[in-house]
Amino acid sequence: MDDEPTVLVERTPEGVAAITLNRPEALNAWTPELGRALLAAVGEAGADPAVRAVLLTGAGRAFSAGADVKNPRELLADGTPDLTTRLREIYNPIVLELRRMPKPVVGAVNGVAAGLGCSLAFACDLIVAAESASFLLAFVKLGVAPDAGSAYHLAQRVGPARAAQLAMLGERLPAGVALEWGLVNELCPDGQARAHGLALATRLAQGPTVALASIKRVLAGPDPGGLERQLELEATLQQAHAATADYAEGVLAFREKRAARFQGR
Repeated sequence: MDDEPTVLVERTPEGVAAITLNRPEALNAWTPELGRALLAAVGEAGADPAVRAVLLTGAGRAFSAGADVKNPRELLADGTPDLTTRLREIYNPIVLELRRMPKPVVGAVNGVAAGLGCSLAFACDLIVAAESASFLLAFVKLGVAPDAGSAYHLAQRVGPARAAQLAMLGERLPAGVALEWGLVNELCPDGQARAHGLALATRLAQGPTVALASIKRVLAGPDPGGLERQLELEATLQQAHAATADYAEGVLAFREKRAARFQGR
């Protein structure tokens, strides 16, 4: 499995670029290698005039479980974990590319989407979710704030009150409730998320893509730089968390599969 590509890309005759996170044995958890491959795939799809719509999904039983905590973090000169370099160089550029490309992006959430998995799903224009899928902003369980635009896009989709509920309590949101809240656009039977997402992406690819690009711009609002400023704020805050005892305890508790004992420092 080690020589398997971490991201798969397929092109359909209708002009859909289907991008699949491909670490199913690790629930498609993000490593820098996966992130770089995904950034390249998204960038190529955005720049290719033959691509009229993009589909994002995960292989196996998960969309993405978020950052792979087993993957060691680099350290800064003062010995604290480096929580910002990957955000600024890999993960945030993915989100910006998805939001800026003049093409519709469909997320097919086939299972759990947690942490960075939520960030990726929420950056899509439309989301199809399997009935047993769920969303989990697990950042608070690690003693950090959400990153890669997840809170920004969540608040846009469901409003600040529900966004605060998910971000501050870190509770799992079932796909059925996500549909009621307006977080996702469509539910489908388990095992059919990719097929339903591809059908939706194909429908969009066959539509007036110039007009769809304009609709995407209009829906982004009057402040196109707002997302970029938000991503930079998140990266700065993430690094501030790196030196806290709560972050160290949150990571240790996650690895030991127990409840964290936070001290507020």
